[in-house]
Amino acid sequence: MKKIAGKWPVLVVIILGFLVVFGTYYASKVSARDKNIYKDIKTFSEVLDMVQKNYVEEVDSSTLIQGAINGMIKSLDPHSVFMTPEMYKELSVETQGQFGGIGIEITILKDVLTVVSPIEDTPAFHAGVKSGDQIIKIDGQSTKDITIMEAVKKLRGPKNTKVTITIMRQDDVQSKDIILTRDIIQIRSVRSKVYDDHIAYIRIASFHERTSADLRKALAEVSSKTSPMKGLILDLRNDPGGLLDQAIEVSDMFLKSGVIVSTRGRSSSMDIKSVAKDTGGSEVTVPMVVLVNEGTASAAEIVAGALQDNSRALIVGTQTFGKASVQTVIPLADGSALKLTTARYYTPSGKSIQAEGIKPDIVVKAPLSAQEPDLAPEERLREKDLKNHIKQGKDDMAPLGEKGADSTAEALELARDPQLKTAIDILKSWRIMKQHLAGNP
Repeated sequence: MKKIAGKWPVLVVIILGFLVVFGTYYASKVSARDKNIYKDIKTFSEVLDMVQKNYVEEVDSSTLIQGAINGMIKSLDPHSVFMTPEMYKELSVETQGQFGGIGIEITILKDVLTVVSPIEDTPAFHAGVKSGDQIIKIDGQSTKDITIMEAVKKLRGPKNTKVTITIMRQDDVQSKDIILTRDIIQIRSVRSKVYDDHIAYIRIASFHERTSADLRKALAEVSSKTSPMKGLILDLRNDPGGLLDQAIEVSDMFLKSGVIVSTRGRSSSMDIKSVAKDTGGSEVTVPMVVLVNEGTASAAEIVAGALQDNSRALIVGTQTFGKASVQTVIPLADGSALKLTTARYYTPSGKSIQAEGIKPDIVVKAPLSAQEPDLAPEERLREKDLKNHIKQGKDDMAPLGEKGADSTAEALELARDPQLKTAIDILKSWRIMKQHLAGNP
């Protein structure tokens, strides 16, 4: 037991560190609560000591402490995570929009590792992995009680290496193995296209470090091709979100003034209101339609909510995912980090959409996709389905081609996508109505 005994002072330092931090933060709280904290920490120390002395095999105290931290954070909400130094590095790579892996968005649903959606043109997408698939094993090892970050670590890896996932699909009697060859997952954040009648289309797939810069380039490209641009479709469907600051910058490109988003948390430092800046006419001012669906989440919902509440765009599609919480990544001294939910965000009207989502101005359901033939839109995964999702507060209120593509192909594309077709029809009607009213005062 010498090895373990040598690490006991480390535990004491960790506990005392927590007491110093939380003692300062809760200095104004009643002493009864402080006593409860000391009592609980004493119980934890006793249990740790019992395990160290009496467990059938010698165990590493660091492993026990990390397990306790993981359990503590797991009890909070689906988006708070403790990350080892290796996991923290993975998160940093992810926000840059390029990494080695198989190309899926995952979550924990009813204690089971579940696919939210496959990313277009990735190994998982081409292998037929679908939204709602339960990943019950990775390389033959059970995923029971696995955390999101642990799963990410197992699924990612160098290009051309293989990983086997065992999935259970709804209504299937038996599980099946899918062998995937990892590739470099290059998330192309922004794509664009121009339709007839000077209507521009821009899709944002996710919000990472380069999104606002990529959007500026895309806007410049479609502006030169439409000349003049008479309408803009911003497609945020199946956009899982990402960086808050990028959502604010994107929203600001379409707003001259008004609140974009506000955040509120227990700490006053989290009470922030982001307001659009008037950049002297560089904002896009043409009529806009924003496309959303059940896969529109987090940062993407911030943009949709900002444009809807400021009456800047018409929202078309189906109700969004409903993730209105803000996570702060807090680096720790040993290279690990804590991704902690620290605030709720509110749309400009003061409403929280947590576990509710944004309701479109015009509801248009999409047909069942080839990737999800057995999953109706209203049955897809949303924030409210996640275990321990945060409740509302008491005061809460395919890559497209270039212009000039064959008209028959475009007609087929719109026939398969009634949401996009509706958006184009709205913008065309918008211009016709404006011209009609101008000629008939």
